[in-house]
Amino acid sequence: MITDLVADTVAQSAGLSREEAAQAMAAAEPVGRMLVAGGHLRRHPVTLVAGKVHCEITTVSGTAALTLEENLNPVPGAADADSFMIYLPSPVPLQEQVKAAADAHARLSDETAPAAEAKSASAGPLIDREALRRAVQQR
Repeated sequence: MITDLVADTVAQSAGLSREEAAQAMAAAEPVGRMLVAGGHLRRHPVTLVAGKVHCEITTVSGTAALTLEENLNPVPGAADADSFMIYLPSPVPLQEQVKAAADAHARLSDETAPAAEAKSASAGPLIDREALRRAVQQR
């Protein structure tokens, strides 16, 4: 499911290949299974960065997995992407395996994912002084 989510999201870009994303995820599959089985993806996400997309993917287990409503639609925002990177979490017991997986494909990284860009307010003034002046003069 994670592979499909990543590949479908990347495929929104005309300049990127769904197949390349699927190949990267296939290279990560052995360590991905360890990350899921060990419960590491509950706390440490796989992060996809592609254009405006900064998607953190986690997993759940136990009864939560039976009742959770998932949205597996492609994540919007990758249409203008010209590159993508999949950041794998690297918890202490699996650091060597994660590094080996990341070294197996150029689109995988064992580095810490960059922080998501914060949406900033408009740089313009918050008050239209001219409109305020006109309103006062009309009184």
